[in-house]
Amino acid sequence: MFGKINPKMIAETMKRMGISQTPIDVKRVIFEMEDKNLVINEPSVTKVMMQGQETYQITGHAEEESTAKFTEQDIQIVMEKTGKSEKEVIKALEDNQGDITMAIMELTN
Repeated sequence: MFGKINPKMIAETMKRMGISQTPIDVKRVIFEMEDKNLVINEPSVTKVMMQGQETYQITGHAEEESTAKFTEQDIQIVMEKTGKSEKEVIKALEDNQGDITMAIMELTN
């Protein structure tokens, strides 16, 4: 992309502009979202300081991770006890913060 530009020259130019980059040894980066987490294992992370602002550059392969407070086995148990569909059971478990007993009671009333 930049052809034959010397990396040392780039670093020196950035330094003159007041930009510093520091690699950070990180094992995992997690972005917590409302319904899931985005996880980057073994990322490459660089701290960039520019004009008093601290930013982080993260590269790596991201994977989605569920934040559900119940398991597939919990879903199956409630489905067996209530005869309700998976969709109905998941909603009941979500509404009851993963409490199996409360989900069953809600679905059978």
